[in-house]
Amino acid sequence: MARPLEADPERVHQGIQAIAGLGPMAVNIAVLVWFWGQWRPLIAVMSVAVVLTLANVVFLERLARRLSRSLVETLRMLLNVAGISVSGHFTEWSPLIWVFVPYNMLWFYGLDRWVRPRVAVYLVLMNSIALADGAPPELALAFSLLGLFGYLLTERRASLLRGALDKVLEQQAGLERAHQEMRQIHARAMEQEKLSSLGMMAAGVAHEINNPMSFVASNVHQVLKDLKAHPGLTEPLREHVEEVLPATLEGIQRVNAIVADLRRFSRGDPEAFVEYELNAEVRLALRIAHSQLRHCQVESELGEVGRMVGRPRQMAQVLVNLLVNAGQATAESGEVRISTRREGDWVQIEVRDTGTGMPPEVQRYLFQPFFTTKPPGMGTGLGLAVVHGIVTSHGGRIEVASEPGKGTCFTLHLPCVPVPPAAGR
Repeated sequence: MARPLEADPERVHQGIQAIAGLGPMAVNIAVLVWFWGQWRPLIAVMSVAVVLTLANVVFLERLARRLSRSLVETLRMLLNVAGISVSGHFTEWSPLIWVFVPYNMLWFYGLDRWVRPRVAVYLVLMNSIALADGAPPELALAFSLLGLFGYLLTERRASLLRGALDKVLEQQAGLERAHQEMRQIHARAMEQEKLSSLGMMAAGVAHEINNPMSFVASNVHQVLKDLKAHPGLTEPLREHVEEVLPATLEGIQRVNAIVADLRRFSRGDPEAFVEYELNAEVRLALRIAHSQLRHCQVESELGEVGRMVGRPRQMAQVLVNLLVNAGQATAESGEVRISTRREGDWVQIEVRDTGTGMPPEVQRYLFQPFFTTKPPGMGTGLGLAVVHGIVTSHGGRIEVASEPGKGTCFTLHLPCVPVPPAAGR
């Protein structure tokens, strides 16, 4: 974190400029009162005051817009040395003029890294000119020491304040990070609650659909049976017996299969590690994701992987998520391909598409919760984070290969039997 007083020297200068002008004004008034009637030194001091005021307020500030602040402050220092020297000469180095020396040093701090060298040059020039002009050495020493230790005290105080401010800013940043994490946790909990409620609702709807579909299937079976037993059917009725009613029963069976898949997929009870058929879960995922894949060509190549140990509903959730994402990323006439094969004690699953692909900067954050490239309202950014969590909980890993314009391939490596730590999760 950049230190506040070093991060913006211009701001520091503007902050002290308004106060800095009050000191010379007060000293000049004191000189005016003290030397009233002594016109020669009085005119000299007032002339110097007018010239320095105009130079500091107008000329040097305009020059600061074109040159660096460090260079302008060096010019300001040299101009003040010249002004004090002229005033000191005409007032025979009155203590009222010496007041300007430590006063100018009080606000050297905080402008740039050349402040200390500038202070040293300032003191050397000021004392050299004053002593050469006959100024009392004790006054030069006294006001130089006053200015030097005043500067050091001011610098030390500002450093301590700067350190305290850095700690406050660091604490504020920490609180902001904690607040952001709390917001993410809250949002994640809300999404999980919505997903849980959606699963319960889906299971309820599936249950309600299942009962009337049973009646429909039974009645159609009975009608078909009665018509087949009736001799001498007319041509339209024979068409119903041979084509319409069997096709209707096939459609009913498909509806019942989808309802059964939905009930099993959305069941909310905890799932233990059991033996299951991976290819059966792949077929289930293809049926559930069918509506998101109908616009593209879907290919499946399921090898002989045998039975595995794991949580089948979670694996179906992983595959549905990957298939839906592939379908959404793939345009019409594109292709989505899913394949399984066994390699020793491991099974490899590939979900490949010919869609838009992803650049490396997107792949870097792909599995982070709430990261999504979809438009607002189209995604929560939780899908792939959940996929990653499920795969790692099975002792597996997931790899991504993608290139913009050439598609994406997700590769899952799963052990046939998860290691004990994963099984205990």
